[in-house]
Amino acid sequence: MSDTVRIGVIGTSWWADAMYLPALTNHPLADVRGVVGGTRRDHTREFAARWGVPGAYDAVEDLYAAEALDALVVLSPNVHHFRYAMDAIERGLHVLCEKPLAMTSGQARQLAEAAERAGVVNMTPFTYRFMPVTRHVKDLLDDGFIGRPYHLNMRYYADYGRSGAYSWRFDLDQAGAGISGDLGSHWAYLARWFYGEITAVTAIFGHAVARAPRPDGVPFPAAEDSAMILLEFENGATGSLHVSAVAHEPSAFGQRHEMDLHGSDGTLHVLNDWNTIQRVDGCRAGETALHELPIPDRLYGTARRDTVGNTYKDTFRQHDHMARGFVTAIATGTGASPDFRDGLAVQRVVDAAGRSSRDGRRVTIAEIVAAEG
Repeated sequence: MSDTVRIGVIGTSWWADAMYLPALTNHPLADVRGVVGGTRRDHTREFAARWGVPGAYDAVEDLYAAEALDALVVLSPNVHHFRYAMDAIERGLHVLCEKPLAMTSGQARQLAEAAERAGVVNMTPFTYRFMPVTRHVKDLLDDGFIGRPYHLNMRYYADYGRSGAYSWRFDLDQAGAGISGDLGSHWAYLARWFYGEITAVTAIFGHAVARAPRPDGVPFPAAEDSAMILLEFENGATGSLHVSAVAHEPSAFGQRHEMDLHGSDGTLHVLNDWNTIQRVDGCRAGETALHELPIPDRLYGTARRDTVGNTYKDTFRQHDHMARGFVTAIATGTGASPDFRDGLAVQRVVDAAGRSSRDGRRVTIAEIVAAEG
C-alpha cells in the first residue's frame, strides 16, 4: 500500500466544496497538493486556504509545473473533461472525472481506451450508486426479489433550472447535453446497474424556461430542461426515465427521487424525498399489500439517518465511496467503480437520447457505437 496519494483538483465550485474536498482531506492517504480554479484568482486562493491545500493555481499547466502528482480529479464544466482527463492519462496519472465523462461518446471511448492502455485507476462517480437506499435496491434485485425484470420507471425531479438565469449546464456548447446528461446520466447508470445493458433509446426533450444570455451577450444553443427517456434492455425489459430541472419540490435539496421496479416475482417502490424519507417498499407475487423493506444497518454504516442530506454527506465524507474510494483504489492497487467504461456506456445513452429527440425516432446504442469510428 502506498504511503500517500498526491492529488490535484481542477474545479473550485460549490460541488467541489461540498462533496470532494471534505472527503479527500478526511482520507488518511490523500494529500491534495493543489487546486486549479481558473479566472477567479481570489476565490481559488480562498478555497485552497479553507481546505489547507498548499497550492492554488490559475491553470492546469501551472499545477503540473509546481507539483508532483499521482492523480487528478476533474470537476470542471463538461466541455473541459476530455482535455483535462486525456492529458492526465498521458502523464500516467490516475483520473477521477465527473459525469458526464465527455461531450460525446466518441470522446468517452477514447478516454476509456487510453486509461486501460495506461493502466491507470479511473473513475466516473455516479453519486447515487453509493447511497444506502440504492444499494439496498441493488441487493434485493440481485437476490431475485422481483424475479425476471419486466420494466422500471424512475423519476428525478429538481428545481435548479426554474429561474432562467444563465448556467453553463443549459448551454450545449459548454455541457454537451442538458438535463439528460446532468441528471439523466445518473438514472441511466442506475437503470443499467439494475437491469443490465441498454440497447435502444427513445426520448422527448422539453424546453420549459427561457434562458438568459451568456454574460458576454453571445447567443448560445439552449439545452433541454426536462427529458422523458424510454429504454430498451438487452434482457427484454423496458424502462422510462423522467428527469426535470424545472419541477418545484419542497425539500431541503429542492429535489425528489422515485422508482418503481416490476418483474415476474415481485415489485419494488422507492422514495427519497430529500427531507427525511429514504424508503423501499415491496411485495412478492401473490401478496396483497406492500410492506417496508428496511435498509440494513450495514449499508448506512456510520452515516446519520435523521435527514437524507446528512446521510448523503456522511456516505461520501466518512466511507470509501466516490472520491475516497478512488484514493483507496490507487493506494491499494485495485480498480475503482464506476469506471470510465461505465461512463462510456452512460454517455452512449445520453447521446442516443439527444439524437432521438432531434430526429424524432428510436435510436439504437449500436448506431451510436458505429458513429464513434
